[in-house]
Amino acid sequence: MDMRNTLRFLHRGQVRSLANVDPTQTVLRFLRETDGLTGTKEGCAEGDCGACTVVVGRLQGERVEYRALNSCIMFLPTLDGCHLLTVEDLRAPDDALHPVQQAMVDQHGSQCGFCTPGFVMSLFAAYHSDLPPERQPLADALAGNLCRCTGYRPILDAGIAALSDKQPDQLAQDQSEVIRQLREIAPTDGLALENAGKHFFAPATSDELAALLSDHPDAQILAGGTDVGLWVTKEHRRLDTVIYLGNVRDLQTVTETPDAFEIGTMVTYTDAFDTLATAFPDMGELLRRLGGLQVRNAGTIGGNIANASPIGDTPPPLLALGATLVLRHGPDRRTLPLEDYFKSYRQTALAPGEFIEGIHIPKLGPHDELRVYKISKRFDQDISAVCAAFWLRKSGQKIEDVRIGFGGMAAIPKRAHQTEQLLRGAAWNEATMERALPALDRDFSPLTDFRSSAEYRRVIARNLLRKFFVETTTSSPARVLEYA
Repeated sequence: MDMRNTLRFLHRGQVRSLANVDPTQTVLRFLRETDGLTGTKEGCAEGDCGACTVVVGRLQGERVEYRALNSCIMFLPTLDGCHLLTVEDLRAPDDALHPVQQAMVDQHGSQCGFCTPGFVMSLFAAYHSDLPPERQPLADALAGNLCRCTGYRPILDAGIAALSDKQPDQLAQDQSEVIRQLREIAPTDGLALENAGKHFFAPATSDELAALLSDHPDAQILAGGTDVGLWVTKEHRRLDTVIYLGNVRDLQTVTETPDAFEIGTMVTYTDAFDTLATAFPDMGELLRRLGGLQVRNAGTIGGNIANASPIGDTPPPLLALGATLVLRHGPDRRTLPLEDYFKSYRQTALAPGEFIEGIHIPKLGPHDELRVYKISKRFDQDISAVCAAFWLRKSGQKIEDVRIGFGGMAAIPKRAHQTEQLLRGAAWNEATMERALPALDRDFSPLTDFRSSAEYRRVIARNLLRKFFVETTTSSPARVLEYA
C-alpha cells in the first residue's frame, strides 16, 4: 500500500514536515533537545506529575478540539495532523501574558515554578473547553498535575478566576487560519516512517491496519501510549516496529443500539465518559479516577483491555456487564466473551496479526444493578489494589443472575464463578451474602506486593461484597464514592 513518509504537524504557526525522526522519540525530548523549548519539563517520565503537559489540537469537523496531554510518554509521530502548543506559545504578540498565566500571577499560584508550565497548559486547555469555573470540575481537570509547594488552593483560585472571565485569546483569533492549515495536513493517508532500523506505521483505516498487521504480526500496537510510552522512557526498550491506531477514524466511534453500546477500540476514556457515566454511574466514577485528565485524554478502553494488566480498571466492570470483544485478523472477524480473552499474566487469546476492533457492552435491564468499587492508596490517579464490580439481576427478592468481576485478585482480571454459582437462584438476604463470603476465598488466591498484602485483598474482597449487599438492599443507601 502507498503510505506517506513525512510526519506533518502544526507548531508555532508553521507546518513542520519531518522525515528522518526516531519513531519512539518522545514529544518532550523533541521539544527540549531538538527545538530548544525548555519550558516543558520532565518530572517523572511516566505520565504522573504533569510537568510535561502540552496541549494538542485535532480537527473535528469544522472545529479544533484541544486537550492536555503528557508529552513525556507521547511519541513524536503521533502528532501527525495535529496542532501542538507549548507554554512558549501562550504569550501574545505584544508580550502580554495569557489570561491563565496572569491569573497564576495574581493568585500567587507559583512558588518554585517547576510544575508551573504544566499547570498553565492544563488551565489553557480548560480555557478552551466548556469547563465551568467551579472548584470540583477544575480539581478533576488538574488532578494530573502535581505540585509540592502551593497546596493547590491558589492554583484552583487562578483557574476559577481565568474561567470566570474568558475573553478571546490569540488562539481564538487565529483559529480560522489554524483550521485551514490542519485541513491541508489532515492524515487522510497512511504514514510510514523509518529511522535506524525502526519503523512506525500509522494507517488511516481499519482495512489498512488489518493489512499491516498481517504483514507485521509481531509489531507493537500503539493506542494511547499510556503504558507503551513507559516501556521506552522507564524500561528503555527498543521497539523495532510500531503500528499506531490514532489516525484510524473508524475505530474511534461510540454507537448506541437498543440493547448495547459499541465502543471502538481507539475511543479514549474522555470520549467514552459521557456515554458510560450516564448508562453506568459507578463506571463513570471509576473513569473519573482513572489517571489524570492527560491520561484519560490519551488512554483508550481498548488499550486497557489489550495490555491484559491484572489491575486495569475497566476490565472488572466490563466482566460484570458481560462485555464481548470483536477481534479482527485481515478481513475475518470473531466475537469473544471478555472473560475468555485473558489467559494468564499478560497473555491473551489474540492470535498473531489479530487486533481488538471493538467492545460490545450490554445495557442494564430494568431490574439490573451495577456497582463498581476501586480501592487504592490515593483517590486520584492511583493504581488499584483491588477493583471489584458486581452486576445483579433480581426477580422480586430472588437473585435471577449475577456476575462479579475482580481486578488485583489474580494474575488476570477474573470473574468470581464459585461465588456467582452460590448466589444464583438464592434469596438476596444477609444469610445468602454471608454464605457467599467463603466462596470468594475459593475463587481467588491473591498475591502480596507493594500495593497490599494478600490478606488485605481477601478482607477487602469480602467487605466489598458486604458493601454491595447493603447498597442493593437498603431503600435509600448513602453512596460513598470517595473511599480510599
